[in-house]
Amino acid sequence: MGTGAITGYIDVAQVTLYVFWFFFAGLIFYLRREDKREGYPLVSERSEHILVQGFPSMPKPKTFLLRSGHTYQAPPGHVDERELKAVPAEAWPGAPLKPTGNPMIDGIGAASYALREDIPELTAEDRARTVPLRVATDFMVASEDISPIGMAVIGADGVKAGIVSELWIDLSEPMIRYLETDLDPAHGGRTVLVPMNFCRMKKNRGEIHVAAILASQFADVPAIASPDQITAREEDKITGYFGGGTIYATPQRSEPII
Repeated sequence: MGTGAITGYIDVAQVTLYVFWFFFAGLIFYLRREDKREGYPLVSERSEHILVQGFPSMPKPKTFLLRSGHTYQAPPGHVDERELKAVPAEAWPGAPLKPTGNPMIDGIGAASYALREDIPELTAEDRARTVPLRVATDFMVASEDISPIGMAVIGADGVKAGIVSELWIDLSEPMIRYLETDLDPAHGGRTVLVPMNFCRMKKNRGEIHVAAILASQFADVPAIASPDQITAREEDKITGYFGGGTIYATPQRSEPII
């Protein structure tokens, strides 16, 4: 027998290859099961008694200790019980959902959001991560840049919705996250936060254009509980509202392009 041979038909290289195959198969099995800690079991459209989890099955629940001191169990062991204000557009399983109310408020489709903790995200120094400039007094708009404060906010219909009154910044990654906007009385007269990534600044006009929603729809932007900080869940609701507007702000947006 040659060097490394165990028998006339098996050698060390062959055994090593088989061990690698078994290890790699086990790794795939483990990773595929672990990625089912979120989003499973799926909800069956045929019966609430059917457990949709596929192969392999979901892993046993594991409890994670969060930075806030709370704990989170994954898989959570329960199904999201929020009322689904939508119905299937067709009778066959897997049909797209058709909203029954205002999808931007109801969190349908592009407006959907996860139920993250209703507490602020924190910086490494345990400060609320996203705050207005009136709180982050050690931050300011650079003198060579144009501040959006005082600019008019224009909706997708070209109508003025309000005026930018304050900037909300990310303390961990210094950037503008939201434009605090005082709405005109015709559009609710309240103060709302507009995500910066949905805004386009027209410097020559002194305007902020928001193509996601109409001016009248600013009145229904989800509110925040505190005037000086925002929770993770509130951020998701606000972003979901504007994201939903890209599909549902007008009836035409929900239709095929061609």
